[in-house]
Amino acid sequence: MLVVNQLERKFSYSVKGQNVTLPDPDRSMSPEAVMNFYSNTYPELISAKITGPEIKNDAMLYSFGTAVMGTKG
Repeated sequence: MLVVNQLERKFSYSVKGQNVTLPDPDRSMSPEAVMNFYSNTYPELISAKITGPEIKNDAMLYSFGTAVMGTKG
């Protein structure tokens, strides 16, 4: 018998050097929509990039990474 399990989605974001795992607010939302949802709490996510999914511990892990701003001159 073949059993198919749907992997849980998790979203990761680094806040001041601390890695925070954010729960999936709605499985029907795209990863981009989830990032927009969390940008109300974490404004840095407005310009973030999504990487993943990476399979870890029976979950699909998406990472939100913000661009590092350099200095000019």
